[in-house]
Amino acid sequence: MNKIDRRAFLKLTGSTLIGVTLGGIALRVNAQEKITLDDPTAVALKYVHQSAVDGEYCKNCAYIQGEEQAQWPPCSLFAGKLVAAEGWCSAWIKKG
Repeated sequence: MNKIDRRAFLKLTGSTLIGVTLGGIALRVNAQEKITLDDPTAVALKYVHQSAVDGEYCKNCAYIQGEEQAQWPPCSLFAGKLVAAEGWCSAWIKKG
């Protein structure tokens, strides 16, 4: 087994922590594009910009991330895309 000195360990640990932190920020920043109705995932999940189901909206779904007041919040089902707060898809689950 190789010996790792204290200095090398601290450099490795510090670099990893910075990488993980900046990576998480980059993922949130990349969710800037609004989803289109012809997106393959949107088609598969029957996504629409305006819900026809009373009380079921993207804004009150468990998969929505970010601020509750956002008109186009990111959704964990649509990687890197923003969905309409008033939208809906077949994977909707009430936020608990």
